[in-house]
Amino acid sequence: MVIFNNTTSCSSNFLLTVFPGLEMAHVWISIPVCCLYTIALLGNSMILFVIMVEQSLHKPMYYFLSMLSAADFCLTISTLPTVLGVLWFHAREISFKACFIQMTFVHAFSFLESSVLAAMAFDRLMAICNPLKYATVLTDMMTVVIGLVICLRQVIFLFSISLSFKSVSFHGVQELSHPFCYHPDVIKYSYSDPWVSSSVGMFLQLYLSGTDLLFILSSYALILRTVLSTVAPKKQQKALSTCVCHLCAVTVFYVPMISLSITHRLLNSTSSVVCSILGNVYLLLPPVLNPIIYSLKTKTIRQAMLQLLQSKGPRGPSVRSLRGGEN
Repeated sequence: MVIFNNTTSCSSNFLLTVFPGLEMAHVWISIPVCCLYTIALLGNSMILFVIMVEQSLHKPMYYFLSMLSAADFCLTISTLPTVLGVLWFHAREISFKACFIQMTFVHAFSFLESSVLAAMAFDRLMAICNPLKYATVLTDMMTVVIGLVICLRQVIFLFSISLSFKSVSFHGVQELSHPFCYHPDVIKYSYSDPWVSSSVGMFLQLYLSGTDLLFILSSYALILRTVLSTVAPKKQQKALSTCVCHLCAVTVFYVPMISLSITHRLLNSTSSVVCSILGNVYLLLPPVLNPIIYSLKTKTIRQAMLQLLQSKGPRGPSVRSLRGGEN
């Protein structure tokens, strides 16, 4: 609460926006939005539950997948109240305190997902490029250490974003481009010089998401070199197939995030409708698609889910006989 005692921002309010010009159709828009939220919450909850109860999935690859699902689940919960509040009750106004809290959670879980995707790239790198040392390097203890490092990065982020807003002030009621609070969207309405806060936000995005993306690209460059050096085509196809899910998760996360960030920071003349669409894609696409991709592509996850859904009363027979690979 120190930040609120050192800024005049706490007296300001903002207006949230879903789709500009379509206010009369909010009830109809809420139907597909609610369906997407339901898919995201149920899908990620199912993956977390399956990995938790099934002993055969207690491996580093699935631990990282559970972290990804947890980040998607929390990201969905962070924006659910304001999105449905605008669509169902036209509750567009939000105070700066509430906006700051939501913005912190949205960015924290977004950066958390970026870090987990980098950890998953390391997992694939070890599994394909150095499979003999995979079990000795990626132990349960190493997985815990990686998780602690990821959490430490989030602490640095929370501290930095608090400092960036310490001297920022807002006056009056300003209309945002999204149904949730997003740092580049909020900071442009500052009456004080927003350059420092915007620069801190850009630095954090480059430091956290940028370094993660660079590590992911470097990992896949090494993976591709290793796979291409393999003579047998079947082995090449099998090795690359284990990376399909992760590559899809990286794509659906980074493309909307980078597009939205560039739109707000570099393209000031962009239509508010475009910003709104990009914001909703960035908000819902990864949490909705990630559980679908992994449940359809990963055989062990898919069979464990089917067995849990088909079992009535006591759990059915164990799926420990399933292989630990993705196919």
